[in-house]
Amino acid sequence: MDFGVGNLGETSDSRGSGTADLKGIAEMPADAEAQRPTWSGRLEFILATVGYAVGLGNVWRFPYLCYNSGGGAFLIPYLTMVLVCGIPLLFMEFTVGQYTRLGPVHAFTKICPLLKGVGLATVVISFVFCTYYNVLMSWALYYLFNSFGMETLPWKSCNNTWNAVGNCSSGFPGNETHLQSASQQFFDNRLLEKTRGIEDLGGLRWELFGCLVLVWVIVYLCIFKGVKSTGKVVYFTVVFPYFILFALLINNVQLPGAKNGILYFVTPVWSKLFEVKVWLNAAAQVFNSLGIAFGSMISMASYNKFNNNILRDALIVSVANSFTSILAGFVIFSAVGYMSHIHNLPVDNIATDGPGLVFVVYPEVLSTMPAFQLWAPLFFIMLLCLGLDSQFATVEVAVTYIKDEFGAKVLPFLKREELLVLTVCFVCFALGIPHITKGGIYVFQLMDHYTAVVSLMFLAFFEVVAVCWIFGVPRISLMIRRMLGKSPNIYFRVCWLLLCPMLVLCILVSSIIQYTPPHYGKYEYPVWAEWVGWGVSLVSIVWIPFGAIQEIYNNKGSLLQRLKTAMTPTIDLDVMAHLPEKQNLVNLMSEKLLSSVPPVTQ
Repeated sequence: MDFGVGNLGETSDSRGSGTADLKGIAEMPADAEAQRPTWSGRLEFILATVGYAVGLGNVWRFPYLCYNSGGGAFLIPYLTMVLVCGIPLLFMEFTVGQYTRLGPVHAFTKICPLLKGVGLATVVISFVFCTYYNVLMSWALYYLFNSFGMETLPWKSCNNTWNAVGNCSSGFPGNETHLQSASQQFFDNRLLEKTRGIEDLGGLRWELFGCLVLVWVIVYLCIFKGVKSTGKVVYFTVVFPYFILFALLINNVQLPGAKNGILYFVTPVWSKLFEVKVWLNAAAQVFNSLGIAFGSMISMASYNKFNNNILRDALIVSVANSFTSILAGFVIFSAVGYMSHIHNLPVDNIATDGPGLVFVVYPEVLSTMPAFQLWAPLFFIMLLCLGLDSQFATVEVAVTYIKDEFGAKVLPFLKREELLVLTVCFVCFALGIPHITKGGIYVFQLMDHYTAVVSLMFLAFFEVVAVCWIFGVPRISLMIRRMLGKSPNIYFRVCWLLLCPMLVLCILVSSIIQYTPPHYGKYEYPVWAEWVGWGVSLVSIVWIPFGAIQEIYNNKGSLLQRLKTAMTPTIDLDVMAHLPEKQNLVNLMSEKLLSSVPPVTQ
């Protein structure tokens, strides 16, 4: 299938050679390109976006979701959603960022003033996300430190001070529900020192506090020079996890029972295809994994050169993301099959959802593997790399917004951009401290539920409405033609106009209808905690109606006229449509200037 845009050298200008009014030329992306830094090369942008898309969710959420939603049959709705929703919306976000050369706040202000709050909402949700996402990295770092220099891994046996007497099983307890595995008790009693609920946060876990400080230092050192430093780091943080995943797969498939685990993972349950929830799960997985509506893809694309081939990049990122999810599924379930063989238990007694899959189940697997002294550190270094890539992008959203909005005021005060990045990192670190208290796991679960599930679907819906319906598919096509030389084909236009908005609306409505309160295992949150969670959601969502009300209030005329003005983009596309090559801007200005000079008489 031809996905869209032809050769970069082609142009498609059927509107004349350039006699347009010069109004709006100051907004030309070509002008902004001279001021805004760019990626050193196309590969750096691809690696950075692949690193952002490929995260911990690929390792723990997708494998569990796949086997729990029909095994191999789940790949049909999943890949359908990638084609119908994932690739088109990623291409759309790349287009908005690269064309406007602005972060999400200013980009949406120019594209759809009525819904300019969507841009600010994406910044807020990314900021909230990065305050607690690094907590996962601190856990991985803690496991990494505990996997060095020991004859046996500390989460393998029940002969430790943190193990509950008479309640610990050296393997998975199976149907003996009164027992806990040693790895589960290491996670609960040693790593977290977990309290009974969010009502009792306890004191700080000082070891985790040190790990969190170290992780934020790593993040800062990787991004303090902006895209120039991030672009170099991703060469390692993106490529290294693939070496580890392939090495683990080669090792795991040779273990006894691995075949049964893989078959459990891929065996199709065709009846699942008739369940609406399975299709909604597939769509939600694509959205969350590709980071749609977080603003990160728009921010990273804003540092591209104006004619970078974003269609190619969108395809590469989407394919790499899906491939990694499937690869991780084979790695995880080959190991789960091995564990079911050792303990003579069904696979579904071992497989679990969420962080438990990589912080409880897989550490247990590693402790029983030959050469665990090698595999355990490599596995947790891989988790660090996967998480750090995603963290780079979310922090960059906040930094980009501050530079775009307050750069003229903030940078002279802070003297250097590096101090701005340091300030953002420090604030995020400080807000993440409640998650590393002894009851921090309950805070983490609450924040993740209301940020990554509830808020995200609202933002995604309004983003699609703002760009696809109000700004309009013809304007998106014109932006792409200006950058790449050819308009997108019917496939993308139909997806943007009809399929994507309808799909996102269905997910939003279904998530509201099927809403369930957050929980952590068997623990149910008190009502006041749920209200706190909804408050966290509103912190990002509230900017959408606030922005719309402010825009309508500031405009003049009747309510209908104000609405019409608010729905009119302020970015001038007409001028740009007359300029198929950047050099034509100079020619056009020269012609205008020369035409204003009176002829010289001899």
